[in-house]
Amino acid sequence: MFTFFNKPRYTDGEITIVQNARFGREPDVGIEKTYCFNIFLNESKRIIGYVDLRVGENEFLYYLGHIGYRINERYRGHHYATKATLLALNKAREENMKRVIITCNPDNIASYKSIVATGATLLEVTEVPQWHELYKRKEKEKCIFEIKLEDNA
Repeated sequence: MFTFFNKPRYTDGEITIVQNARFGREPDVGIEKTYCFNIFLNESKRIIGYVDLRVGENEFLYYLGHIGYRINERYRGHHYATKATLLALNKAREENMKRVIITCNPDNIASYKSIVATGATLLEVTEVPQWHELYKRKEKEKCIFEIKLEDNA
């Protein structure tokens, strides 16, 4: 196994997420801090994508979500987004989060399936408020999922 010089990391044996950045408060949107992780495929030691964890609890994050991810196209179809999300939950627990909201656009079937595979519960499919930055990016509807962390501890 390779070393990451004391950077926070979590692994499931197949992939490892390693923190590569941390951002402080974004008071205008109610984010307390954001942790950014590269996703490594252990066997090749290659970065295959990223996963972010946003800490905070407010209406802005309800639509944006606490967790965001992207898997490089070449590595899609292997459930790495689900696995990275589950690993990021470790950091959410360390931050004493009670729940994690994960969202996707209704037409993003791959992301929808990845979120369902985490065991998340679909709360609703809802319209994005016009004041939200997602609406300005032409994202008008979101599937809102929740993972309760006290149940998974």
